[in-house]
Amino acid sequence: MTRLAIDPVTPRLGACVTGLDLSRPVSKGLAEDLRQALAERLVLFLPEQNLDIAALKRATGIFGPVARVPYVEPSPEDPDVVAVLKEADEGRISTFGGDWHSDFSFLEQPPGGSLLQAVELPPVGGDTLWADQVTAWETLPEELRAQLEGRRAIHTGAPYGASRAPQGATSRSIRITRGDPEADRERAHPAVRRHPWSGRAALFVNPIYTTRLEHLGEAESAPILSRVYAHVTRPEFCCRHRWRPGDLAIWDNRATLHFAVNDYDGHRRLLRRTTFEGEVPVAA
Repeated sequence: MTRLAIDPVTPRLGACVTGLDLSRPVSKGLAEDLRQALAERLVLFLPEQNLDIAALKRATGIFGPVARVPYVEPSPEDPDVVAVLKEADEGRISTFGGDWHSDFSFLEQPPGGSLLQAVELPPVGGDTLWADQVTAWETLPEELRAQLEGRRAIHTGAPYGASRAPQGATSRSIRITRGDPEADRERAHPAVRRHPWSGRAALFVNPIYTTRLEHLGEAESAPILSRVYAHVTRPEFCCRHRWRPGDLAIWDNRATLHFAVNDYDGHRRLLRRTTFEGEVPVAA
């Protein structure tokens, strides 16, 4: 019988999972163990997986139906996979995921989470950080809790829209749709959402896609959200992963933020990403 070893990375966020080979199908019992581990630890790191695309998609299905994300051109290898690539000659550019965010939080049903498989890495750099939004909510100062509890936040897909297109050079290796007016559409989600698996409450706002709080303008919301973002990304809520070839990371998009560190100019970096479906966020 396969026995999983689940070793915490920080006291509350992240775990290294060993004793499992996802290149082969797993039993229903192991699949349930993985779902429970993800619900509790929010980010899982599985070393030495080296999954091909079929195995990566099969592993994704453990956590929910495979989803295709909008605005990002999929890998030519498979329409369900995004090649997270930066070439060695792409210097001084912004990168995909290069600020704290929850993936596509402006959608009606934001993704439930993603899997990221390391394929080709720089000798050093290119780490990824995650921030625990359950603990961030539990420790949020009372005056900020009062501003967010029972309230909705407004999200837009501004990086892909027409009104606030990002300035400066971006990667040619990840083709992203820009200038789509539909992406500027406002969508309201609870600022604090209930996790459907664990029942825990988590903050659900982020600097890339959240523009304001409901019933407040952007200028009124900005100082509140700025204080919230400074709190939710405190080091004690975060874990940082230094990638090694074959590493697989699995994260819960409902209750974490993540950040791709862009510090490896002059080196090629390639990871394959899949996404699993989420649901319409429900208020905590």
